[in-house]
Amino acid sequence: MKSFQIFPRVHVIFLCLALSWSFPYPSLATAETESPSQPGTLQNVLEKKLLRIGVSLFTPWTIKQRDGQLVGFEIDVAKQLAKDLGVKPEFHVLEWEKIMPALLKREIDIISAGMVITPQRALKFNFSQPYDSSGIGLVTNIPLTKTFNGPHDLNRSEVTITAVTGSISEDVARRVFPNATIKTLSSSQEAIQAVTKGKVHAYVEHEPITTFIALDNPETVDEPLSKPLLETRAGFAVNKGDPDFINFLNAWIISHDADVWLSSAHNYWFEGVEWRKDLATNP
Repeated sequence: MKSFQIFPRVHVIFLCLALSWSFPYPSLATAETESPSQPGTLQNVLEKKLLRIGVSLFTPWTIKQRDGQLVGFEIDVAKQLAKDLGVKPEFHVLEWEKIMPALLKREIDIISAGMVITPQRALKFNFSQPYDSSGIGLVTNIPLTKTFNGPHDLNRSEVTITAVTGSISEDVARRVFPNATIKTLSSSQEAIQAVTKGKVHAYVEHEPITTFIALDNPETVDEPLSKPLLETRAGFAVNKGDPDFINFLNAWIISHDADVWLSSAHNYWFEGVEWRKDLATNP
């Protein structure tokens, strides 16, 4: 497929802030209540001094290093959130289609996984205000699409496009390419293999995953669009019935927007490339 324009790659050095936020919440943690706290509520988190965080492996949101350690934008965010709460973070790595059921079953307290805010999801649980934004992009397999004249050629029944099952990317793929064959896979790693090995014509996914795939596979993968298919906003997700949790999360986001901690973390993971040398797999 002909390349229309490739996104600019800006390498930004992560800004280490001297400010250290520490919010005092002893009154919440020690307040007497008339009834036991419910699993997954802010009160329960403070009493147990443990925050169970649902994450899913998407680069650069959550990445497993060669030594098995978790790193990434969402890992940094969740660790800072737990630190400001005065509790220990406990990460639960889940496949994307299992992360929302885990929250509803109260097996985790919060989803911190680049969860795109949608009205349909808001019917099931509560979102904080957005703390991050990204776009849904597209990569194509060059050998399979070299005779195509543009993205419109992907919208045919003989074309196979992949996306992660249950993701916003799947919804976008079905809406933008209604005539194509949409093949969903359980993880981004499987989808990356499918497009790089020529098993599918294209892969719809969050940026900058698409950019990294094209950078790592310049002979076989192209990123043909100058703009994302869709702009998205991500927030924390928690169960309904706990306004205190949402109030705290919104205050946390406002505070770390103001001190530019969130934007600095975003720039490091989404615009820089220094961290990529430590990855177990690429991208």
